[in-house]
Amino acid sequence: MGWLTKILKGSSRKCSDGQVNRRYNREDRSLESTPRYSAEGSDFDKEEIECAIALSLSEQEHVIPQDDKGKKVIEYKSETEEDNDDDDEDEDEDDDEEYMRAQLEAAEEEEKKVAQAQIEEEEKRRAEAELEELEKQLAKARLEEEEVRRAKAQLEEDEQLAKALQESMDAGSPPRYDSGSMFPSYPFLVPSRICTGCRAEIGHGRFLSCMGGVWHPECFCCHACDKPIVDYEFSMSGNRPYHKLCYKEQHHPKCDVCHNFIPTNPAGLIEYRAHPFWMQKYCPSHERDGTPRCCSCERMEPKDTKYLILDDGRKLCLECLDSAIMDTHECQPLYLEIREFYEGLHMKVEQQIPMLLVERSALNEAMEGEKHGHHHLPETRGLCLSEEQTVTTVLRRPKIGAGYKLIDMITEPCRLVRRCEVTAILILYGLPRLLTGSILAHEMMHAWLRLNGYPNLRPEVEEGICQVLAHMWLESETYAGSTLVDIASSSSSSSSAVATASSKKGERSDFEKKLGEFFKHQIESDSSTAYGDGFRQGNQAVLTHGLKRTLDHIRLTGTFP
Repeated sequence: MGWLTKILKGSSRKCSDGQVNRRYNREDRSLESTPRYSAEGSDFDKEEIECAIALSLSEQEHVIPQDDKGKKVIEYKSETEEDNDDDDEDEDEDDDEEYMRAQLEAAEEEEKKVAQAQIEEEEKRRAEAELEELEKQLAKARLEEEEVRRAKAQLEEDEQLAKALQESMDAGSPPRYDSGSMFPSYPFLVPSRICTGCRAEIGHGRFLSCMGGVWHPECFCCHACDKPIVDYEFSMSGNRPYHKLCYKEQHHPKCDVCHNFIPTNPAGLIEYRAHPFWMQKYCPSHERDGTPRCCSCERMEPKDTKYLILDDGRKLCLECLDSAIMDTHECQPLYLEIREFYEGLHMKVEQQIPMLLVERSALNEAMEGEKHGHHHLPETRGLCLSEEQTVTTVLRRPKIGAGYKLIDMITEPCRLVRRCEVTAILILYGLPRLLTGSILAHEMMHAWLRLNGYPNLRPEVEEGICQVLAHMWLESETYAGSTLVDIASSSSSSSSAVATASSKKGERSDFEKKLGEFFKHQIESDSSTAYGDGFRQGNQAVLTHGLKRTLDHIRLTGTFP
């Protein structure tokens, strides 16, 4: 089959190349060249296969056989043998046709695989190209975004620089960072700038323009923390700059009760309450949340301080507790001082009037049984009795127990018998010495008026002159006695007696001196008709006419001169 394969290969090549196929005519045994082109390219049809077989047979017929010695051998065949040979040739042609068809199918399959591989390679190359194009577009978008951001930042910096240059002529304008890069660095365009802080020249670098001058950034410092102010806004106090937070820490008011910054109201303003004397600042909410006050100095209780709780529910701050008088026996020396004070004014109380320290409940009960007198204060702290009653008095100073509460208080009922117009003077216990003394001086004046035959006076006259005496005693306790000496001299009193009363004062603490000023302020600023207006009228009369002439005028007319 080697010769057939060789011939078929040659024939296949010629057919695929589109060359002329030769057709063999068995009758004349001659070769005839007829040009023929394949419409299917590389495929063989039946005629082409027959042509190839005929050509092969023709070549075999022209070959002359030879013997071993090189002589030509001539063979003659019969017609039967020739017919058998034709059958064999037909079988060989069928085998060759099947073989060629298998070869063609294999070639087609191989071409399909190659074409599929080429398609896959082309798709892969196209995907890579698309990915590369997408990456290029993303990189380009990032570059454009970065350029926009830089342009925006440059625009903002230019706007800030323009604003700073515009505001540099305003003395109180907030600082703005400037850059000298806006103008060309020519000597005739850049003026000489001197730093207001260090007095050195500022070159072409960054600088601040505020408060009517220019500064190095490191020279414009907060007055509180001494660190540079790098913000575009700052606060001013006393022509000194502050960080906004530092200013808030130093100047924003804090509540003295809860120790927090006092919040702003809906209008954005800081609204707070303040005591008119102590200037204790506190949030308005503390007036409604039940925050207790000291029953003596009226200050609110801070959250980190505990006040002493008295048995009647009152609270006493620790500063007032330091000089508080807690029982009747402890109050006797002060009672004697008040009597000597009246003697120094030539107003001696002849009768020995009992003086008792009582609880609030006992004082209220005695006030209900009293027919004579005027009681207009929000809380009664003292009472001059003229009726016979039984009053419970504090016999011994109580102790301070757990939770700053008083324990072991001992009381004793005392039957008051009327021997004159005044049966007793009652004072609320647990108050500081100066407040107790001013109340005692007030009630002693009530007793003096009754014992000296003064008629029933109008509330503003009687309570007013009693408040004048209480105010005079507080002045004798808080000052060197000059004011009291002047008053006593104008009323023909002995200045030596006043000086003696003043010399008995011991050394006062700073808080106690301040507390005396507060009690005087309470008397002077009282808004009630009897105690406030009455005091101001009586005090003016005493300052103008003297105490003696004022009292004589009251005896005759029942009014102030």
